[in-house]
Amino acid sequence: MDTAVIIVAAGRGSRMGGDVPKQWQMLAGKPVLAHTLAAFGGIPVVLVIHPDDRERAAGLGVPLVEGGATRDASVLAGLRVLEGTGVKRVLIHDGARPLVSKALIDRLVVALEAHEGAAPALAVSDALWRGEAGLVAGTVDRSGLYRAQTPQAFRLEAILAAHKAHPGGALDDVEVARAAGLDVAIVEGEESNLKLTWPGDFARAEAVLKGRDMDVRLGNGYDVHAFCEGDHVWLCGVQVPHGRGLLGHSDADVGMHALTDAIYGALAEGDIGRHFPPSDPRWKGAASHIFLSHAIGLAAARGYRLANCDVTLVCERPKIGPHAAEMQRELARIMGVDETRVSVKATTSERLGFTGREEGIAALATATLVRA
Repeated sequence: MDTAVIIVAAGRGSRMGGDVPKQWQMLAGKPVLAHTLAAFGGIPVVLVIHPDDRERAAGLGVPLVEGGATRDASVLAGLRVLEGTGVKRVLIHDGARPLVSKALIDRLVVALEAHEGAAPALAVSDALWRGEAGLVAGTVDRSGLYRAQTPQAFRLEAILAAHKAHPGGALDDVEVARAAGLDVAIVEGEESNLKLTWPGDFARAEAVLKGRDMDVRLGNGYDVHAFCEGDHVWLCGVQVPHGRGLLGHSDADVGMHALTDAIYGALAEGDIGRHFPPSDPRWKGAASHIFLSHAIGLAAARGYRLANCDVTLVCERPKIGPHAAEMQRELARIMGVDETRVSVKATTSERLGFTGREEGIAALATATLVRA
């Protein structure tokens, strides 16, 4: 591979506080550096560490090099490891920025096709002040100003030569590159690519990670059952008196069938027929709560919870309104969720089609599953 990453993690992070440097503090159950390394999955990494951290870093499974007294000295130590390896492009990244995205990394690599360097930044949008003794002493024109981020990307030979020639004391690698006359393109940065500097930054980072890890699934279900002889129908788990029944292999609960299929759909698990074939006599006349319980149990086993569901019954009669609240309660009970996560409503087809001719009932359902 002709691209590599240098992660600089030799600093002590005194502003953060704590018993260990910030890059070794825990974030969402793992050290900050573990998240940073994971962001560059598939790209070779050289990790630059403080000599005191070698034991901590030993289990990370990446090449280690001890850094220097300054950031640019640490970067140069990492660059020397890559010299002569065939690597042509290098991304230089702060270990305390654990939230860099693959999309940002890709933008930087593409920018190197036309430039000697590329770095992410965000245009300054807030007003800028100068302060003296706690008072506003003036303003600064923010036009053309950017907030710099990492990773900063360069062609390896060019940035290595630039660091070798630099006297030291640079704030970042862009400063080193520009001192050597290299052109550095500005690539759109990301607000979420924050650098952990103050204690409150950890809460912000955890919120970003939680949002990234959330998996939302949406499923739809549709079912139809024709009327037959009978004196009641089962709808969403409630027995509703009616002059006819519904025809089906099970109890023909059209609403619960649609909802069950919506949950299976969100899981990419087909429909009721896959799990409870109508050719199997065991399910003759079966209560539909068996199917719904199986679907919601399958979701739970995979780590999903029901965020909400919505069932619409389409019929002229029976009238659903007087029974909708009971249906809502029953579906919530079967699925083990709060009633506020379940919606049951009805509509007619304005006397059109098979439902309008009162030949049967149709149902549509949507279910949202969330894994966080």
